[in-house]
Amino acid sequence: MIFEIVTLFIAIIILLALSAFFSGSETALTASTRSRLTGLEMKGKKNAKTAIELLNKKEALIGAILLGNNLVNILASALATSLMIKIFGNSGVAYAVIIMTTLIVIFAEILPKSYAISNAEKSSLVVSPILKPFVTVLAPITWTMEKIVFSILKIVGINHDKNARSLSVEDEIRGTVDLHHKEGRLYKLDKDMVTGILDLAEISVEDIMVHRSKIYMVNIDGDPKEIINQVIESPFTRVPVWKDHNENIIGLLHAKNLLKLLKNNSINEISKEMINQSLIKTWFVPETTTLKDQLQMHLSRKIKLAMVVDEYGVLNGMISLEDIIEEIVGDINDEHDIELSEVTKENDGTLIVKGSTEIRNLNRRFGWDLPDEETNTISGLIIHESSSFPKSGQVFQYHGFKFEVIEAEKNLITKVKISSLN
Repeated sequence: MIFEIVTLFIAIIILLALSAFFSGSETALTASTRSRLTGLEMKGKKNAKTAIELLNKKEALIGAILLGNNLVNILASALATSLMIKIFGNSGVAYAVIIMTTLIVIFAEILPKSYAISNAEKSSLVVSPILKPFVTVLAPITWTMEKIVFSILKIVGINHDKNARSLSVEDEIRGTVDLHHKEGRLYKLDKDMVTGILDLAEISVEDIMVHRSKIYMVNIDGDPKEIINQVIESPFTRVPVWKDHNENIIGLLHAKNLLKLLKNNSINEISKEMINQSLIKTWFVPETTTLKDQLQMHLSRKIKLAMVVDEYGVLNGMISLEDIIEEIVGDINDEHDIELSEVTKENDGTLIVKGSTEIRNLNRRFGWDLPDEETNTISGLIIHESSSFPKSGQVFQYHGFKFEVIEAEKNLITKVKISSLN
C-alpha cells in the first residue's frame, strides 16, 4: 500500500514536471522571433537553427505541445484522483480536483510561462533539441488533427491560410520601432531614420523634388563670363543649363569641369562652345517614380542629379541624391549651404512657417499627422481644403490646427501662422 502510494506520488511529480516543460516550451518558442533567432544563429549560438526550424512548422509544433501537455495533465489528474481515493476514500475526488488544479495552474502553467516570457530566446535554445524529435514522432497525429480542425473551420465559413500574415514585414518593423520609441528605448532620430527608409517605396519624387521655380540655372546663350560668375557664386556644384527657354534643359554644368576650363584657359578665352562641350548629359525621370527606385537608379547610373518631368514631358522640378538621403537622415547642410529657416517658433508655441514648407517635414519634426496625400506644402493644403485662394488675414481650422494666412501674393500663400487647437 505504502509502495503504491509513493509510486503514484512520484509519477504525479514527474508528470507535473513534463507539463511545466511543455507549457514553458510553448511560451518560449511562440514569444521568440525569427529575426532574433536568426541573429543568434549568425553569432554561432548552438540550437538556434533548430529553434528556427520548429518556428517554421508552427502548426505542427503547437499541435505536438498541446497534445503532450494535455496527455500529461489528464494522466496526472487521473493518478492524483486514484491516490486521493486510496487515502481518503470517495471524498478524495474533491481533494484531487482542488490539489491538482492548484499545482497545475501554479507550477505547470504560471511559473514556467512567466520564466519563458522573460527568457524567450534563451529558453528556446534549450528546449528546441528536445522538442524536435517529439514533434517529428507526433507529426502524423498532429497532421490529422490539423486536417480535422481546418475542415471544421471551412464548414463554418472560415478559410484558414497558414501562409497568410495579418501584417506586412514593413508594418511589423514600423510597429516595433514605434513601440520601442514610446517606451524610451529608441531615440526619435533613430526612429525617423528607420521609418524614412521604409517610406522610400511609398513616396514619389514629386513629393520631395525642388520645384522648377526654385531651381538655380543658367542660360547657355548668356555671356560666358557671366555664366562662369553665376556658377562660382552659386552654392551648388551642378547647375542646370537651359537654351531658348528655361524649361529646355540641355545639360548640367559641373563646377569641376568649369575649373578645368579655367585652368587651361583664361576667362576671356572661354567661349560658349567650350562651355557647351563640358556639359554633363541630363537625366530626366517621371514625377511618379518612387524614391526607392530613384535611389537605385542614382546608385546604378552614378548620377547625382536628375530633372523631373510630368506625363507630357514638361519640366516640373529637380531631384538629387542628397534630397533622397535627407528623407532618411534629415537635413544635410555644409559650409556652402544657404540656411533659410522655414519655421519659426513663437513663445506661445505657435509656428510661423513659409507657405512652401513641406507638410512631411512638419509632420516628421513635430510628430503631427497633417495629410499630405493631395498636396505637399502648407500653402497647397490650405488652398485644397478651402477650395479658394485665401487672402492675408483669413483664418482656417483643419485637422486639429488653426491656420492664419499672414502674407499672400496673388494666388500664392507665402507665410502662415499655425497653432494647435488641442
